[in-house]
Amino acid sequence: MTTSTPASMPTVTSSSPATETVVEVRGLHKTYGATVAVADVSFAVGRGEIVGILGPNGAGKTTTVESIAGLRTADSGTVSVLGLDPQHDPAPVREVLGVQLQESRLPAKLRVAEALRLYASFYAHPKEPDELIALLGLADKRDTAYENLSGGQKQRLSIALALVGNPQIAILDELTTGLDPQARRETWDLIEAVRDSGVTILLVTHFMDEAQRLCDRVIIIDDGEVIAEGTPTELAGQGRTGVTFRMRLPQPPQPLDVTLLSDIPSVVSTREVGTALEITGGPTVLPDVIIALHSRGIVPDEVQTISPSLEDAFVALVGHSSQEIPA
Repeated sequence: MTTSTPASMPTVTSSSPATETVVEVRGLHKTYGATVAVADVSFAVGRGEIVGILGPNGAGKTTTVESIAGLRTADSGTVSVLGLDPQHDPAPVREVLGVQLQESRLPAKLRVAEALRLYASFYAHPKEPDELIALLGLADKRDTAYENLSGGQKQRLSIALALVGNPQIAILDELTTGLDPQARRETWDLIEAVRDSGVTILLVTHFMDEAQRLCDRVIIIDDGEVIAEGTPTELAGQGRTGVTFRMRLPQPPQPLDVTLLSDIPSVVSTREVGTALEITGGPTVLPDVIIALHSRGIVPDEVQTISPSLEDAFVALVGHSSQEIPA
């Protein structure tokens, strides 16, 4: 799929974070036969950040983070993780970087504490398994087999396994896919607690609310290239072309003639949304409309401003909603 950036949504060029850089990717390129998975990806991650990697399926997100982890070998480009090269010497990187891969599974009969002790044995200086069990709220499940854990508990265990090596950086890939709303929010709280403990996080997700809640910065990848980068607020604000608000009006004997509003110079458009009227216009459109209505003795029952979102920016950039993308 080939997309172009709309004129109202200029592409943000990749820039290094202000803090110490712990991950740096430059000119990453990876193909599988005739398929270009990653065309040209460059970005940097600062210590202590949660950086979201967003994009539609097939955009190159997972290939990019697997190259950072040393699980894939790129055709060209460079990757640096705390000054180490995962492309040519992945073993040292595994001591400082933990990974939770999409749809990872464990043997059905393996118990929570057994899994953590097993994974801890792979590292020279692991975290104490009991500490992780407590941190991630699995104390009452320590002797429970993997097959008997709920979806949310399995994801907690996945986070624990990514952290058991005592990493400075963690990659979490599609962490909350398939979880119910409560389990998703509990997982978000855990991710924030992990970041607060000093771990830098690369979060691959297609949920815009997740990225907006958790991420300090987001990087949007499409067709194997970085097409935008910035804070969720920065990216959401780029899609804004005016002020939009909705209002509900009292039901008068005669319905409001919408040409009254269309004649206001600051009003660009009006449309009905359910029982509300949505109005978009220039910076003064809200007070202009309220004054015009007041002059005719009309006071709205409800007025709600509509803020731009990361979802709006994503749709403008890649051409469709991330929620349409299958997990």
